[in-house]
Amino acid sequence: MGRFPRAELDQAFTDYQKSASQATSTGDWNVWADLFTEDAEYVEHLYGTLHGREAIRAWITETMSTYPGNAMVDFPIGWSVLDEERGWIVCQVWNTMADPGDGSVHQAYNVTLLKYAGGGRWSYEEDIYNPAHFATMIKAWEDRKNELG
Repeated sequence: MGRFPRAELDQAFTDYQKSASQATSTGDWNVWADLFTEDAEYVEHLYGTLHGREAIRAWITETMSTYPGNAMVDFPIGWSVLDEERGWIVCQVWNTMADPGDGSVHQAYNVTLLKYAGGGRWSYEEDIYNPAHFATMIKAWEDRKNELG
């Protein structure tokens, strides 16, 4: 058995996903930020490295309340791997834009590394992605929205 029981790690990951869904639907990202330890590190390849829960909170609140973050309405997990020996989760997170008006799906993914710290909290997150892929996806979404009026 690893440092944390698999069931605890799995529950923490489920709670992580639920908090993202709740934050997306309410616009309040505090519930998501609260899942990080006070000294957590967050590596975001476009925005840089954030140190501490409050820095993560400030960044996610700003990012998801302004365009294009505020047009992302869902973050489903494509796949995930739980490493209970080390307390890591690696997953593919789809970043899905709002329906442009015709039911088409516009999304891009990142691969996320999460380090579990226990007690339902995460001490590390890193989002790995190509910003150019996101830019291309957002441009196609904007173009479709404009075509539809």
